[in-house]
Amino acid sequence: MYNYYSSDFQKSAIYRKAIDIFILSRNISQYVQDDLSKLKFDGKEDNNIYFSGDIIYQSKSLAPEIAKAELERYSDNKYKHIASVKRLTNRLYKNCRHLENCNSNGKEYISILRHELKKFKQLQSVWSLTL
Repeated sequence: MYNYYSSDFQKSAIYRKAIDIFILSRNISQYVQDDLSKLKFDGKEDNNIYFSGDIIYQSKSLAPEIAKAELERYSDNKYKHIASVKRLTNRLYKNCRHLENCNSNGKEYISILRHELKKFKQLQSVWSLTL
């Protein structure tokens, strides 16, 4: 079992950015859910509401995967966690694009999250080379 709360990786820029992305995505999702939770005129729900939950789930998984990669001793296992972080980041970006096309007032906030994800991808490329 990993102890995520008492290590030096919490000081790393990528870990802090992952926490920032989680907080931002949680706030955006709560804001967007108010618009998307209403039923359409035909009585069906908006399918985009599921993307708002996905961004929370995926952003919540970023920081633990970073911690696992940094605490792992063996390089094969490190690369598995690095690949997981990359997949999560790509899925987050894709889900943000879906949410930007939905009928919500929070579209401008989603572009902020996408901008932060671009910064995270830059940090991620440097971070993966240093492990």
